[in-house]
Amino acid sequence: MANLKEEAQGYEPKHIRNISELKAISIDVEVFTETEVEFPYKYIVVNGERYKMPLTIIADLKEVLEEKPDLKDFKVKRVGEGKNTKYTLITL
Repeated sequence: MANLKEEAQGYEPKHIRNISELKAISIDVEVFTETEVEFPYKYIVVNGERYKMPLTIIADLKEVLEEKPDLKDFKVKRVGEGKNTKYTLITL
């Protein structure tokens, strides 16, 4: 059992990457849901790392697939920070 000082010294915050950091995302990649946090979120795993998937991208992808059902890959552009963050889905 560690005391508070030892716990603090060994603490490393969990970092989750953002899907916009990827050059291309396959539409066949598996999506997971993290529920054991205050604010649940969806994510994908690429090369062993988690990438957060904003729900707006899932909604945009649904619309794109209605027009282009043979889509294989896309990428995401991210602009802004915090509540002012906007994501744009770009088909490849």
